[in-house]
Amino acid sequence: MSRWKRKCGVVVEGLEQYQGELTGYCYRMLGAYAEAEDAVQETLVRAWRNIERFEGRSAMRTWVYRIATNVCLDALAAGKRRAMPMDLAAPSEGGTAPGAPLDGALWVEPCPSGDPEGSATAGESVRLAFVAVLQHLPPKQRATLILRDVLGFTAREVADLHGTTVASANSALQRARATLAGRRENAAERVSPQSDATRRVLAERYAAAFSRYDMEELNMLLHVDATLCLPPYSKWMRGIGDIRAWLTGPAVGCRGSRLIPTVANGTAAFGQYRPDPDGTGYLPWALQVIDFSGDRITGITAFRDTERLFPLFGLPEHAGEDDRLGARV
Repeated sequence: MSRWKRKCGVVVEGLEQYQGELTGYCYRMLGAYAEAEDAVQETLVRAWRNIERFEGRSAMRTWVYRIATNVCLDALAAGKRRAMPMDLAAPSEGGTAPGAPLDGALWVEPCPSGDPEGSATAGESVRLAFVAVLQHLPPKQRATLILRDVLGFTAREVADLHGTTVASANSALQRARATLAGRRENAAERVSPQSDATRRVLAERYAAAFSRYDMEELNMLLHVDATLCLPPYSKWMRGIGDIRAWLTGPAVGCRGSRLIPTVANGTAAFGQYRPDPDGTGYLPWALQVIDFSGDRITGITAFRDTERLFPLFGLPEHAGEDDRLGARV
């Protein structure tokens, strides 16, 4: 077998090994799952076209991530920074209408099936709030922080990947960490550990309470400073009072909804279906992603792009009376 053919086999085998974690990396870089999948496909194409250039002086993983990083940097150079509603406006009163929707390409999007690379190292690093904060970093700092703090690359590997010095890579990492810490402090994030059983119980209680539209139970489950975000609208609210005002005011049509469990960004999520006006079942309305800390729900993000998101999360086009409530966490 020729050296070129052996190299082809090694590259293809290596790419198959890293494809899942590459999707997770590109998702964190770009803030959108569909764009991440496209970036991974472009990475595979570029790798195949440049097989001859892989001489084995660096690890296969570093070589592949160098390509993926360049793909993401190219994409970021051509687009706007994705965000969450709280990045664009102050919290608003719950009893007011949301206004006009904004461009869907503006928002950080959810990713299905927990952590895209199926790695036990994911944890907080795939939460919507964390991915949103990453978007505030300059692209190369963003890549450096993800590679070092999430994916475990060494300073030397990151320096080689960027074509720079170890000192420069370490400096970029420190600046990125400082920015990240500042954004978290400003956002007053509340994150404390909890067991899978606790998350499951909280999610199941939330699903049942929301379907009953039991405001008293929801009040008990929500943290006093819980947030509710409504992409593609810039409207968001903070606090039990405003969330209740929203649900019993502008969003009162959600009464009687069914929630079907799924998983998004490593946490419980639900496909929300509102009653069909003709009385024949329930129609897709929103993908709700739920954040927890301790024994309370700290955030609800309701994405309205059901036509695109529901198939991605394996949610049905319609729901019936017999669809089960629950939680998959």
